[in-house]
Amino acid sequence: MMAVAVYPVEFIQTTKQVTIISEAFSEVRRVYMDQPQAALDDVAPGYYGRSAGKWDGDTLVVDTVGFNGKAWIDAAGLPTTESLHVIERFRRTDLGHLEIEHTIDDPEAYTKPWNFTIRPILLDGELMEYICQENNLDVKHLVGK
Repeated sequence: MMAVAVYPVEFIQTTKQVTIISEAFSEVRRVYMDQPQAALDDVAPGYYGRSAGKWDGDTLVVDTVGFNGKAWIDAAGLPTTESLHVIERFRRTDLGHLEIEHTIDDPEAYTKPWNFTIRPILLDGELMEYICQENNLDVKHLVGK
């Protein structure tokens, strides 16, 4: 689930899958375009769940289930459980802009499904190597006992 990704991402599309690579931690997410969600039931639960996608006109609709319940939806710590079900609708509004509408349905964490939309912009350049230790000024403050 991309939800509120704050790092640049790159999309690679083939007939069988859309691969989403995030600059942060070099994370990779696969959206299977050639399999219905039921065909992915044997995939072990994970932080990103298992995603099946299809095109609805000019919108990529991604249906994701199979989460492990250990991830947050955002940096504020909105929780998830293994019951999380996410529908994302990716639509390019123009050459430099993307609109991603999310529907969050997790009956064990929330009383009803809810939506939010993000609008990332196209960045000039390529993904960079991400190393969380680079320029880490806190190391000297992390003194063990």
